Formats: sequence, C-alpha cells, structure tokens
Amino acid sequence: MFRWSHGLPRIALALMLGAPPGLGHSAGTADSAGGLATWTVAPATAQALASHDGTIEAVRQTLVSAQVAGAVVALPVKAGDRVKAGQLLARLDARAAEQQAGAAAAQVEAARAAQQVATLEMQRQRQLFASRFISQAALDRAEAQFKTATAQAQAQLAAAQAARTESGYFIVRAPYDAVVSELSVMPGDMAMPGHALLTLFDPAALRVAVAVPESAAAALRRQLASPVAVEIAGQRITAPRWEVLPAADPVTHTVTVRIDLPAGSAAAPGGFARAWLPLAAQAGAAGRVFVPSRALVQRAELKGVYVIAPDGRALLRQVRTGPAGADQTEVLAGLAAGERIALDPQAAARRP
Repeated sequence: MFRWSHGLPRIALALMLGAPPGLGHSAGTADSAGGLATWTVAPATAQALASHDGTIEAVRQTLVSAQVAGAVVALPVKAGDRVKAGQLLARLDARAAEQQAGAAAAQVEAARAAQQVATLEMQRQRQLFASRFISQAALDRAEAQFKTATAQAQAQLAAAQAARTESGYFIVRAPYDAVVSELSVMPGDMAMPGHALLTLFDPAALRVAVAVPESAAAALRRQLASPVAVEIAGQRITAPRWEVLPAADPVTHTVTVRIDLPAGSAAAPGGFARAWLPLAAQAGAAGRVFVPSRALVQRAELKGVYVIAPDGRALLRQVRTGPAGADQTEVLAGLAAGERIALDPQAAARRP
C-alpha cells in the first residue's frame, strides 16, 4: 500500500519554466533520517526557459512532379520507403516520345547522307575549277550547298538529342537519399507538368519550427549562443544550433524560431515537439526547485517522491515535473523549499 499525503498535489497554472540538461543546478543538502538517505529541497538559481509548442519539419523536402504529360504506368515505391539518389520512383507512358525520338534519329541519317553528297559534289567542282572547266560562280554554288547540308545535319542532330532528352523525362528518379512521405498518384493516373507525383524528405536533416511572440524575438536573438532543449515523444534532445528568422508573420505577429535537430533523431516531419527557449536568468524564482532524478518514483502515469513527515514517516506525494537532466529534475508542483525527500524510493516504501 502506498500512502499519498493529503492536500496534494498542488497544481501550478503559471507558465512552465525549466532547465534542459546541463543548465539547471540542483540546490539542497543531503542528510539522513533514521538511516534513510534524504535530500532537503532548497531554491535554485538557473537559466530560465519558456516552453513553446513546435512542429517538426524537414530542412530538405521535395514535391516531385513530372516535366511532361503522360499516364503513370509504374510506381515501384510506397509511402514510408527509403530511396537512394537516382532510384526509380515512377515511369510514365513514353511510347509517343520514343517514336518521335526514332523519327528524329532517322532524319539525322538522311541529313548526314545529304551532307555526304554535298561534300563529294564540292570536291568534284573544285577539281573542275582547277582545270578551268567551270566558272567561279559554279564553284561558289557547290560550296554553298555543302554548307547548307552541313548546317541541316547539325540541326537534325540537335533535334534528335532534344527528343532523346525529352523521352528521359518519362522516367522519374530520386534526386537524393530520402524517405517517401506521400504518394499523390496511382498507376493509371494522368501526370501533368507541375502536378506532384510524390513527396520526399531527407531524414538526416530535420528541424523544429516554433512561433514566438514578436516582442520576444529581440531577446532571443541576443541569446543564440545559449543551448536549447527539445522534447520529442518523451525524449529530450539538446539542439546543436538554432536561429530566429528576421521576418514576422503579418497575420499572427509571431516570429519563427528554427531549431536544428541532431542527425539520427527519431522524428518525422509534421510531428509535435516542445522547445525550451532561454529567457533572462532568474535567481530563486518562486516554486522553482530541483531534486535528484533518482528520488522520483513512477506509478502508472503519475510521478511522485517520498516526503519525510515531521514524525519520520515516508509519505508518497504526487509531483509534476519539468525538464530533466542527467541527474536532476525540476519539480513544477508538489514540493516546496525546506521539505525533505527520500533519495532511495524503494527503501522509503519499505519503511513502516
């Protein structure tokens, strides 16, 4: 049986303030009560942080679309697949384009044949002119025909290369290593230029976008050197870099803060994240206490600590916690400075 102390927990409705790993400094003293190791809670001085809700987004996200119109005949990927750069994503019906490319290749052969005839004719005309059997005008006409045939052959060759290039547009490949986040077409659909076929994002480069009041932007820009913490799916991450965008939203009058996530973060674009952005340093803020993380006990969805009562009994009390470091956790509600808590919850639970 666990005994919860009466009159608690005390729920705080104020702004959640806390410290990420490495910023909070636990204040208090360790002592003992009847052989039980305890900790006396005391106010702490720490870098104050404000909690902001944010959205995970990809630094590099691409809407892949077709450059030509055509029916989708193959779609070998699905949402959630990881693809490599150059991997086939979609194939469009290219029969008409391939026929045009074949016709252009045939026209190139015809132009080259005409160029060869014009070359031989010019050579004969030059020999006749050297023997004074034809006039200069006849030689000039032969040379002009040769130049015309050469230009036509070059034009047909360029047209054939363009046709081959266009036929390659019917095969859509991945521009970089990515994850397929969404498919916008299915096999048989008609793809049109500019219309998205699928969406890709680079999982190695993610960030959190947070909207903060415009009035707070100037103070944040002065503290870009301070580290920030991001909480994603219950996991706390220290961000390596963050920035405050220079422009404000004219509708909401907020400024976007972008926080880069380290590589390998278990996150996906569109997900929820909570960021702890630095405020001015506050000393001994009311109700701000830190306790050793090992003193906390988890009971289902509730967290608590064993508080040592004046008569020496260990009472399990529910608390509301904030940011947690490697060995310290801030208690937002449920504890006050001067109270003693047990450092070993298991030993406190066995205490009569």
